Amino acid sequence: MKLSVIIVNYNVTQLLRNCLVSLREYLRETDHETIVVDNASTDSSWKALISEFPEVLFIPSETNDGFAKANNKAVQTAKGKYILLLNPDTELEGYYMNNILDFAAAQKDFGCLGVRMHDAKGHFLPESKRSVPDMFNSFEKLFTNFKKNNSKSYYRCDIHEQAVAEVEVVTGAFLLIKKEVYEEVGGLDESYFMYGEDIDLCYTLLRKGFRNFYYGKASILHHKGESTVKDEVYLERFYGAMHIFIDKYYKKPKPLQYSFLKAGLNLRHKIEKIKLK
Repeated sequence: MKLSVIIVNYNVTQLLRNCLVSLREYLRETDHETIVVDNASTDSSWKALISEFPEVLFIPSETNDGFAKANNKAVQTAKGKYILLLNPDTELEGYYMNNILDFAAAQKDFGCLGVRMHDAKGHFLPESKRSVPDMFNSFEKLFTNFKKNNSKSYYRCDIHEQAVAEVEVVTGAFLLIKKEVYEEVGGLDESYFMYGEDIDLCYTLLRKGFRNFYYGKASILHHKGESTVKDEVYLERFYGAMHIFIDKYYKKPKPLQYSFLKAGLNLRHKIEKIKLK
């Protein structure tokens, strides 16, 4: 089997259904399987999709142990040569998967690949192509709306949204990787409950000599934010994930950047908490 699509669902039945409909349409010519892990949703309506999509393997989880752990669990049962981590709030938009797989197969030291994303209004989502967080681009991301048009910016604004190029970080909303490579690097770090695990995986691949790619010839619709409640729990998980990343990669080898990043994250977190009140 060529491809295993893995989706982690949590209380987004209608979005998940739309995603599965798009897979049914646009993966007809691709040898694939689809695995959905329900991460202990409090809304049981997703179970109605089992009979509607008999070709999909549904795996219920009794507890919600986070996004990374659910994906790693699904990968253990996956049969495909390639793994596609896909958010349930996304939809494929074309018959491009075989072209993407051919592109991946042609690359030396292929790590992972992401595609162009846009929201429901058609606006391009800049997180489709990013750099590894450092002291300078993190300040840009946390405290300014200014996006530098160079390769050091957090969002790779120097790369056209429809280009195909090598980048450092792509998003976990659509992340293609060989199963053997995923297993070789240890999969997603389960220290992250939600958010940040995609950045960590991409950085791990780079550190091990693999190359990551942005494939702007293909696009997906990403209903960004519609599956996430922006409350204090969200803020704790989001900024908590960023702290895990910088503790892991900056604390010992880069103490100056580490101190700057910790201070910046704490300040931005406080600002966002104030906004909620």
